[in-house]
Amino acid sequence: MILTLVVLVLIAAGVVWLLRQRAATQARELEDAKSEARRWVERLGGQVLNLVGTDEASKQALADAAERYNAAGSQMEQARSAAQARQVTETAYEGLYYVRAARTAMGIDPGPDLPPLPGQQRAGAVSEDRDVEVEGRAYSASPAPSERNRHYYPGGMVAGRPVPRGWYSEPWWRPALVAGAWGVGSMLLFSAMFSGMSGVAYAEGFGDGMAYDDAQGDVGSDMGGDDMGGDDMGGDMGGDVGGGDFGDLGGDFGGFGDF
Repeated sequence: MILTLVVLVLIAAGVVWLLRQRAATQARELEDAKSEARRWVERLGGQVLNLVGTDEASKQALADAAERYNAAGSQMEQARSAAQARQVTETAYEGLYYVRAARTAMGIDPGPDLPPLPGQQRAGAVSEDRDVEVEGRAYSASPAPSERNRHYYPGGMVAGRPVPRGWYSEPWWRPALVAGAWGVGSMLLFSAMFSGMSGVAYAEGFGDGMAYDDAQGDVGSDMGGDDMGGDDMGGDMGGDVGGGDFGDLGGDFGGFGDF
């Protein structure tokens, strides 16, 4: 009987020790992730606060960078895990892409290259000027900023679909970003805008090998009664940067501090 009690006490003590060790490890990971996130947010904040756009394209890009700076600050306040703290880093990291775009639009050194965002390479980039009309509305895209194409997107996944890096006449991908699904107009716009454009994923259709005519047919059937959401329409924005340890990048990325 005594031996049984001793064994039970040892087991209980071991469980308590393991739980405390796990809690301590999680606390260290959270603090490390928060420390890394703060460095990225500070870099982004320095750029946002010190740069002033000189044209519509650079002003818009800086406004988008500022939005991500504010979002990162809000995320930091709510971060309760290492994964949530890494999301702060990812948001700030994406904001630096908009800073680079603004600097490019102003004709100044954009600074050091950034590692690709998740889905960015898959999405490709706008490789030529393109003007289309969808449902009676004109849209345009270009690899370079202009008075008309002043909305930048760094490239990546939006609601499960790749949106190429480039400059656009308007941010037509935002409704899908907010709603988590693509509307009919955006689906058709995607195919019309990028069909036949080299360097763009799904250039011949909206996605998963779907041709433009097939996309129209599927949209029509969905509107006829099926649920328009669907697995294809799901997903979330990769815009955000993949996980991993950004420690080395944080140390090597000092070039932004010299802008």
